[in-house]
Amino acid sequence: MKQNLHNYRKSYEKAALVRENLDENPLQQFRKWFYEVDQADGVDEANAMSISTIGEDGFPKTRVVLLKSYDENGFVFYTNYESEKGKAILANPKVCLSFFWPSLERQVIIKGKAEKVPENISDNYFSSRPLGSQLGAMASDQSRVIEDREVLENKLKSLENKYKEQKPERPKNWGGFVVKPESIEFWQGRPNRLHDRFLFSLQNGLDWKIERLAP
Repeated sequence: MKQNLHNYRKSYEKAALVRENLDENPLQQFRKWFYEVDQADGVDEANAMSISTIGEDGFPKTRVVLLKSYDENGFVFYTNYESEKGKAILANPKVCLSFFWPSLERQVIIKGKAEKVPENISDNYFSSRPLGSQLGAMASDQSRVIEDREVLENKLKSLENKYKEQKPERPKNWGGFVVKPESIEFWQGRPNRLHDRFLFSLQNGLDWKIERLAP
């Protein structure tokens, strides 16, 4: 059955983005926006972001992950390196990250190359996680076909018994990726679909070129 969504419309009127107010460094601009979103009411998991990869089957795929840190080196998240996502990144490190914060009518789109973070960084983050999250990462052969949920629950129970009195170590197939940005776009919703869009493009690995894009 066809469902007509033509009347789903919203006018974006909460803010404007002008060149004079942009930081010359897109990481600082991201920090400013992230802080504002994180302090806003009605925002769940401001660090939730979509990551798009090109899979081994040649198709793009997008899924939501959680940003765990960011600085001048890039944006860090954690995953199973042997998952569909992990294998796709290791085969083709060019990825796209996207944040959508509807309560402030904002998007940030980041294109860059991903690489594994140093093992000590992954070790430190893994050890900081709650025990349940640690064991959950160990119990799941992420992206692989399983017979039923009971398979996961049985593996988790076995691990809970094993690690009652000892601390688990990070599995070598689980860790962080850092996405080093080559372009960052800031999008602010505006009335009549005439949105404000500014694109930062990295030049020669050093400086950022800033351009306004048509919506």
